[in-house]
Amino acid sequence: MERSTFYGKYGKRLLDLIIASILLPVFVTTILLIAFLLLIVSGRPVFFTQERTGLNNNNFQIWKFRTMKCDKAQQGKVKSWKGGVPEQFVFKQSQDLRMTGIGKLLRKLSLDELPQIINVLKGDMSLVGPRPEVPEITTFYNTEQARRLYVKPGITGLAQINGRSNIPHGRKIFYDIDYVESCSFALDLKILMRTIRVVLSREGAY
Repeated sequence: MERSTFYGKYGKRLLDLIIASILLPVFVTTILLIAFLLLIVSGRPVFFTQERTGLNNNNFQIWKFRTMKCDKAQQGKVKSWKGGVPEQFVFKQSQDLRMTGIGKLLRKLSLDELPQIINVLKGDMSLVGPRPEVPEITTFYNTEQARRLYVKPGITGLAQINGRSNIPHGRKIFYDIDYVESCSFALDLKILMRTIRVVLSREGAY
């Protein structure tokens, strides 16, 4: 279950609503422009939706701008694991042939994540938390790894400001569980501020 602190119960959701309500009008022009460019350059669909595992192992539909080609035959399949997801497992690859030209740019600038502001407003996600993983991976979590599901997934988090796609699964789990145990208003503000620097530097983004 989610942390039982006052901030975890009430403050975190209030912070999400306030900031997301400010961000949506600010970025609405950017979102519309990106959608238009994707439609012209890459075609339909403009948005990519996918089932992800959220708080307490409940699934939801995440929204992103589509950055890959519409070729389901090329999509990778996750292997079956015993005893949990391997520590060195890496889901993303820096050279993915499915990526479109404009998709690479959107990922480098982290603009593909903008539609997730809607997920935050709906309550599926938080601004800060572990990144939402696909059920094909979370199904194989061991007891320790499953602890990252005790809080809502976030657009950004400790793992995102400490390496993003450059770190293996085991390291991400370490940061995610650290966040679950240390979640606070001060920590969320710190992560949000550091996220701005990480996004601008484009470190670990692909």
